[in-house]
Amino acid sequence: MMHMLVAPDGGGGGEMQPYGAAAAAPMEQELELHRDNADDGLDGHVRCLRCGISGNATPHMRRGPDGPRTLCNACGIAYRKGKMRRMIEAEPPIDEAALAKLVPEVGMEFESEEKAYEFYNKYAGHVGFSVRKSTSHKSSENITKVRTFVCSREGYNRDKKSLEAKKPRLDTRIGCPARLIIKVTPECKYRVTDFKADHNHQLAPPSTMHMLRSQRILTELQSGEAELSDDSVVTPTTKATGDLVVRQIGFLRSISLLPADYKNYLRSKRMKAMQLGDGGAILKYLQTMQMENPSFFYTMQIDEDDKLTNFFWADPKSRDDFNYFGDVLCLDTTYKINGYGRPLSLFFGVNHHKQTIIFGAAMLYDESFESYRWLFESFKIAMHGKQPAVALVDQSIPLTSAMAAAWPNTTQRTCAWHVYQNSLKHLNHVFQGSKTFAKDFSKCVFGYEEEEEFVFAWRSMLEKYDLRHNEWLSKLFDERERWAVAYGRHIFCADIISALQAESFSSVLKKFLSPQLDLLSFFKHYERAVDEHRYAELQADFQASQSYPRIPPAKMLKQAAHTYTPVVFEIFRKEFELFMDSVLFSCGEAGTTSEYKVAPSEKTKEHFVRFDSSDCSCICTCRKFEFMGIPCCHMLKVLDYRNIKELPQRYLLKRWRRTAKSTNEENQGYAANGNGSSLNSIVPPANHHGLQPFSAMIQVTNPQDSFTVFFPVYAVADKLFWLNAGHFC
Repeated sequence: MMHMLVAPDGGGGGEMQPYGAAAAAPMEQELELHRDNADDGLDGHVRCLRCGISGNATPHMRRGPDGPRTLCNACGIAYRKGKMRRMIEAEPPIDEAALAKLVPEVGMEFESEEKAYEFYNKYAGHVGFSVRKSTSHKSSENITKVRTFVCSREGYNRDKKSLEAKKPRLDTRIGCPARLIIKVTPECKYRVTDFKADHNHQLAPPSTMHMLRSQRILTELQSGEAELSDDSVVTPTTKATGDLVVRQIGFLRSISLLPADYKNYLRSKRMKAMQLGDGGAILKYLQTMQMENPSFFYTMQIDEDDKLTNFFWADPKSRDDFNYFGDVLCLDTTYKINGYGRPLSLFFGVNHHKQTIIFGAAMLYDESFESYRWLFESFKIAMHGKQPAVALVDQSIPLTSAMAAAWPNTTQRTCAWHVYQNSLKHLNHVFQGSKTFAKDFSKCVFGYEEEEEFVFAWRSMLEKYDLRHNEWLSKLFDERERWAVAYGRHIFCADIISALQAESFSSVLKKFLSPQLDLLSFFKHYERAVDEHRYAELQADFQASQSYPRIPPAKMLKQAAHTYTPVVFEIFRKEFELFMDSVLFSCGEAGTTSEYKVAPSEKTKEHFVRFDSSDCSCICTCRKFEFMGIPCCHMLKVLDYRNIKELPQRYLLKRWRRTAKSTNEENQGYAANGNGSSLNSIVPPANHHGLQPFSAMIQVTNPQDSFTVFFPVYAVADKLFWLNAGHFC
């Protein structure tokens, strides 16, 4: 399959023309299209006309044969040296039988060195690695006698000084043995004399084939896909690769039967009026998407007057993502606060790169208990009966009541991010009247992990801004245990709040939800925004599979670097650095359990850690592992003190691993389950003088199989051992 690039003709219309050969469209038109993209609201970056890489991902754009700033740094240098590589066509993934025909064999002959390289490179692209030309031997006539092609990860990086840099370069070479050697024959052909197929690293996924250095291509786009109803333009490379991602990811089977008690009608009239033409536009979009892919799920609800009222949809990629990362979910209903015009609700999650992902979307023209219950039941059907372990929602009684009825096994928390968004409406006069209130209030909402610190900061804020009698803040403080981070540290939330703070998908779509714009225009922008997010995930997957961070020679750091995704490893690295600068005090032991007090030098707060030598398990009063799923510096200090130099597998959650989306990996750890990740503890919050008596259990919830396992953490003589730090310290 070859993707097409839109080349607008002189009359302004779009016409499909292939790139390359004599029939190629003038590159001036192609360049003009990229320049036009600078005004696009979704991606205004210039892109290389040869490899398609964004201008933001290269040091700077260089001059090429088509003018200034048309090539990325690498392609520009190659062009100046006269070594511009010929582009290859994009090909869809092939089956094992077809791949077997591409496997090189000793004795194969090729007309030239270039033909041998093309053959090996084609094989490499489908397998998942990049090819590099290595050593060669030439004759006195400058004819290549022997040439070695290797995997790009062959050899080792020699620059040892990079460890001292503030931002060390990633390690891409790890001594991969894969190679192909060719030698010239008396007939001036090239024969394969040696071939090694085995690699010592993870291969790139098929959907990232175009990102491999030796496989970089100019992706091309069908003309109809580039047209937007409001005349804005989207970057062809971004859109094409985004579509490629969606098409190449495996789809889940579609749902054909609905539960007997499933109701798609309301017994009352809808609360909100629908814009003229919106109902038809939504139906057209949903039906078109399902015709393109039968695994696209959508459903709708009508009111007592048979008027279309509520809509929910989830594409195959969203349903697949929920299978891997559906342990924590956030329902974004901020359209009510920000006045977007149309009632868009989004189901968010966070992936193993700490990026927000979309599980589904809805248009809700009615916000009653019945409508919300219909929404949650529809979501559960779309996800093959699964429900999240934890859901972060807005402060709405109908919403929370409906979720409790539809998802009885889901733990609900009020989303702190929603609390802050609500404050912009209720405290708008305070935000406008003070330059420092936003910072102070934000720190109260997101910044405190200890109850005492939170309460003290909250009361100080009320005093500072004379808000002691504000009714909304008083009610919010009364409900603090439902939303404040300090009161929910025992519930696993995958640090989703940080991801939502970093990027707001809703804000990207804000201007397209206006009643002045037709809804079909919104759906086109919605699809492009989703594609942008998914392409960012694809790039992160590729980078994680192709390199490792350079680290000091520490066994635990090396283990974490090869297990965690890069962004999660950086969080772990900071905890590791804190543990190296921490002080440990022993508080006593009884049986197999010991208790320690750990105090990092950079923090005034000390925490208590309980360690069980029978299974090398730790529990810390800071609750970082329970809350985020990443071991804290206090736990690392105790493990190191007990001479445990590698993290036990239970503390390497699958949902944070590079292989989080792997289906053939043995699941391990507290969160090891089919969808890779649920970690929920019902251990009560510890006090600030030590650990509570351990009368509770650890709960491990598996949403895929819908069962819960309880097991005692500490057992001595077949009985739970009760330990309190006060008995020893």
